[in-house]
Amino acid sequence: MALTGRAALLAALGSIPVGILEPGWTGILAVNGPLALACACDYVLAAPVRRLLLTRSGDTSVRLGDTANVTLTVTNPTRRPLRAQLRDAWPPSAWQPGTETEVSRHRLAVPPGERRRVTTRLRPTRRGDRQADLVTIRSYGPLGLFTRQSAHKVPWTVRVLPPFTSRKHLPSRLARLRELDGRTSALTRGEGTEFDSLREYVPGDDTRSIDWRATARQSSVAVRTWRPERDRHILLVLDTGRTSAGRVGDAPRLDASMDAALLLAALASRAGDRLALLAYDRRVRALVQGSTGGDVLPSLVNAMATLEPELVETDARGLTATALRTAPRRSLIVLLTTLDAAPVEQGLLPVLPQLTRRHTVLVASVADPHIARMAQARGNAEAVYEAAAAARAQDERRRTAEQLRRHGVTVVDATPEELAPALADAYLALKAAGRL
Repeated sequence: MALTGRAALLAALGSIPVGILEPGWTGILAVNGPLALACACDYVLAAPVRRLLLTRSGDTSVRLGDTANVTLTVTNPTRRPLRAQLRDAWPPSAWQPGTETEVSRHRLAVPPGERRRVTTRLRPTRRGDRQADLVTIRSYGPLGLFTRQSAHKVPWTVRVLPPFTSRKHLPSRLARLRELDGRTSALTRGEGTEFDSLREYVPGDDTRSIDWRATARQSSVAVRTWRPERDRHILLVLDTGRTSAGRVGDAPRLDASMDAALLLAALASRAGDRLALLAYDRRVRALVQGSTGGDVLPSLVNAMATLEPELVETDARGLTATALRTAPRRSLIVLLTTLDAAPVEQGLLPVLPQLTRRHTVLVASVADPHIARMAQARGNAEAVYEAAAAARAQDERRRTAEQLRRHGVTVVDATPEELAPALADAYLALKAAGRL
């Protein structure tokens, strides 16, 4: 129970003439006695709040940056009308800063035996699961002087998925994939290493593609057409160790890596390849296997939603062993990790031959655009020293990338905005070269 501001205001206004005309307890009781009686009657007439029935419905998942609507149904089983203020509490990261008061608080009136719905519009600012907190209801009497208040636990979880901002690059990469697959309207020979079909020879075709046995069985020259390999296996490996927690711009490196992995997964699933996901630091944080067709991307997005960087050094040997168990047959292993010299030289390079012996390995890393801006800075002594430090950092990354390439690894090093399309281009290049 609680007094309202209206009751306090009436008590204050009634005390002013009492203090002037009749100071003392007699005057105070004469004014506040009827007010106290009115408050008691208001409390009795207010609808009970503990007997209310509350249920939830609405969105259970939302992409980061989008809006989720969660509906709360309030049923009044009592014989008194409910006039109430309701607060639907959620974690602070469930909405934009400064909007909690206007979003989480609702006024409602529910006649006896009826129900009403209120909708809370969530706009999460972080990935992961957002769980509803208590629903607090304050029921007002007809005079608005006294209230009944109670809190109800109404569970609900909204999973905030990665935003997948790189999906804008998907149409252009799919067009290039169709060109590789020989499905464009132009009558050109498809690239790749898997036999696709036979067609009639046209001037300009490579004579090495002529199928002489098929030509002998018909009256025209027949040539083979090829297509990129299908049904290949791709393992996406996310390094969730301490280096993935480094912030590039406003987000950790892990977020940029996940965005690039999602674009590659969407492209590869359209190409007919099979995908798996492994997130690892010192233990398996997420593992997705066996999804096919249209289930691939939703499975990956759900697995990535709750991933957070762990402030531990990644166990490269454990990662390699887990990757080899996850990909028992020849696969393209895409490792999204750092190109910092120490973690690569001390961790990855000693165990890299175990991966390259059986698989094709592609390493993708997030570069910091601030370092590139520092390398171009001039004008004073401080800027020159910063430029020298940035140039040294860039040289170390290039040297580390070159060490990986000498082991037969394809390396993609790009800024967060460029990493996803660059990784997709590298995948298409490998497919066109028949290296998958």
